[in-house]
Amino acid sequence: MLILNTGGTFNKIYNKKSGNLDVAFNNNAIERILQTYEAEYDLAGVMYKDSLNMDINDRKILANIIMESKDDKFIVVHGTDTMDESAEFLDAVFEDRKIVFVGAMKPFEIDNVEASFNLGLAIGFLYAQEKNGVYICMSGFVKPWNKIVKNKSLGKFELV
Repeated sequence: MLILNTGGTFNKIYNKKSGNLDVAFNNNAIERILQTYEAEYDLAGVMYKDSLNMDINDRKILANIIMESKDDKFIVVHGTDTMDESAEFLDAVFEDRKIVFVGAMKPFEIDNVEASFNLGLAIGFLYAQEKNGVYICMSGFVKPWNKIVKNKSLGKFELV
């Protein structure tokens, strides 16, 4: 299993100078969560972006990393605003992999419960899932990418 970090709210930290939440250019949040697990996981920082700033070239980079990896199970930590677009892109590329997109509505630095829960649920799902495909893990659900959507007005993901 390979965990790929692309950034997003999951990784945001408070910038004391600007007063903004910035995407951290590190894997600290994920590493802190993984330290609590007994197993070891491969982790790679791919890019550190708010998902609203991701484009087709970023998605191609992500696809190339997955394509060249010896792994067949992947977790992609991704911002929630365009998670579905990246999932749809990878679904068109891969039929022989299990890929789970995961994120958080609140930064790990502010509330570490949601991010930790979502990542743990995604890991457990990948171990149990036998069917290849691209999934989204949010709000207590893990479903195929096109069966779960972000309800921006409620600030949560829902099944469709």
